Amino acid sequence: MAKIAFILLCHKDPDAIILQAQQLTAAGDCIAIHFDARAPKSAFQKIRTALADNANVTFAKRRVKCGWGEWSLVQATLHTVEAAVEAFPRASHFYMVSGDCMAIKSAVYAHRFLDERDVDYIESVDYFESNWIKTGWRDERLIYRHVFNERTQKWLFYTSFDIQQRLGLTREVPHDLQMMIGSQWWCLRRRTIEAVLDFCRERKDVIRFFRTTWIPDETFFQTLVRHLVPGNEIEARTLTFLMFTDYGMPLTFYNDHYDLLLGQDSLFARKISPEATELKKRLGLLYASETDGFTISNEGPNLFKFLTGRGRVGRRFAPRFWETDTSLGPDRELMIVACKKWHVAKRLTAAIRQKTNVPTIDYLFNEENTELPDLGGIQSTLNKRTRHRRALMRMLFDHFETNRLIICLDTASIDLMHDFFSDRSLTRLLEIQCTFDDDYLIGHARRTGLAGEQTNAETLAQLLPTIRNDVNFESDRIRDNNFPHHYLLRERYEPDVNARSIGDFLGVGDEVALELAETPHLFVD
Repeated sequence: MAKIAFILLCHKDPDAIILQAQQLTAAGDCIAIHFDARAPKSAFQKIRTALADNANVTFAKRRVKCGWGEWSLVQATLHTVEAAVEAFPRASHFYMVSGDCMAIKSAVYAHRFLDERDVDYIESVDYFESNWIKTGWRDERLIYRHVFNERTQKWLFYTSFDIQQRLGLTREVPHDLQMMIGSQWWCLRRRTIEAVLDFCRERKDVIRFFRTTWIPDETFFQTLVRHLVPGNEIEARTLTFLMFTDYGMPLTFYNDHYDLLLGQDSLFARKISPEATELKKRLGLLYASETDGFTISNEGPNLFKFLTGRGRVGRRFAPRFWETDTSLGPDRELMIVACKKWHVAKRLTAAIRQKTNVPTIDYLFNEENTELPDLGGIQSTLNKRTRHRRALMRMLFDHFETNRLIICLDTASIDLMHDFFSDRSLTRLLEIQCTFDDDYLIGHARRTGLAGEQTNAETLAQLLPTIRNDVNFESDRIRDNNFPHHYLLRERYEPDVNARSIGDFLGVGDEVALELAETPHLFVD
């Protein structure tokens, strides 16, 4: 059975560290602790004294003063790993954690999980080809030497960089290494850890290189593990659940996140708020418990993105500027059917195809597999379609040899509506307003990843009002924009009322409009 040696890097709150060590060793696992040398000696001594009688606790033989973005973080990790390898010969896995991490599964579950697959868990993707670094320096992290701390020695850090850049003092990456990058929170097998330590003793040139790279804790282990371990023995993900805000800051978890955390496909979570005393108490008891049945819904990232995005769309950012130097053409007419329930809009457009000669295209900016003609590749992905939207629409008008074209859009696509209504062409909008019962909203949450098949009823009950308000908000935004030629089709209206909106929208006679309004099962879910 797996036996975990936790590699704990910490720098504050000795009482919390003591409790964390006691909780993680209560089920028979081990822990090696590095307490930042910048912290008071009295705090470190308090930890040592409290844990002196715990045979499953050891300490790094040398404490390092750690700084963000420095080699010191990797050095501290190596010291701690060396202590763990020596002190715990029966440890099969080495799991990197911080003082802000806590288990979100029991030890029973974690051991069984690690026993099921003989792999290393480390997020490790190609440094240059991947999109892991979203903004800021990339090559500059490696090809220049960084010997100062960016946060505490900012002037020296950037002056040193500027001098190297002006003088062309670049360097090459070690030729036999493929540079990788990823999260620093890994779980590695014993033989992998021993191979890394052996490599460090043999390849001093590689150590010298990484000593002066910037943020090496995101590249050092990630690169060496890929270099030393076959690819089929690496699971390129972290077992620690963590998310970042759109400002690049780690998301903090509080007392009311307990159920959410237990539902994620991870063994630990980072970072837990120091004030979340109830959450920390419950998670601390969980690891030593015999609980083995966890329902994995894994909706956390999608749910966070959805909830934090509410209220921002159309308000946080200024209106966007989309290809204002192009136009669909003043003689063309674009008709938009906007509906949250895609199947309802598709039933209507299918009926329109049968009763008129106006070409219709369903959700081409929302659905990847929408059937489109070959337009030279511009239609191949949603990203291309959206980025070159006006060019795409001009090509579709030309392809169908028509001056009238109908497309479907999700009601959330307000930026697309803005863009098309600002064009010199004539744009009409038929908004279909449907009723949304709880069953539909639950299905919508699952289809969009806001909830999983195993998400519990309590979580769904808390989520439903937000989703319902979000749907209503989308309709309110459309109304508040006062788009010209905006027509409404409502599920609660009688067919003769809806027929008038359809007739005005399509420019067809009363008989055809009524037949379309009476489309069989139009609003059925």
